[in-house]
Amino acid sequence: MIGTQPTGTLPGIVICATSHEGLQVLVNGKPARLAIVDEGGHVLAAGDDVAREAEAVALNNFRNTMMGKGYLRTLGKPIEATLR
Repeated sequence: MIGTQPTGTLPGIVICATSHEGLQVLVNGKPARLAIVDEGGHVLAAGDDVAREAEAVALNNFRNTMMGKGYLRTLGKPIEATLR
């Protein structure tokens, strides 16, 4: 678990994270959006709101781990279903 996690498993897709820009996605070098898709293939939410929520949950999980609370599940609050 400690160390660099493997990446690069999605051909043509790059997910970027920077401390001042948040999560960004590129598909074949062009900007794309993150989305929440249900089992039926319906897009429930997409865009910057999804990227911000995913980043916040990941950061809160990391911070909980650093505080010795890594055994806890980290949840985000429900985000409004929007298509942008």
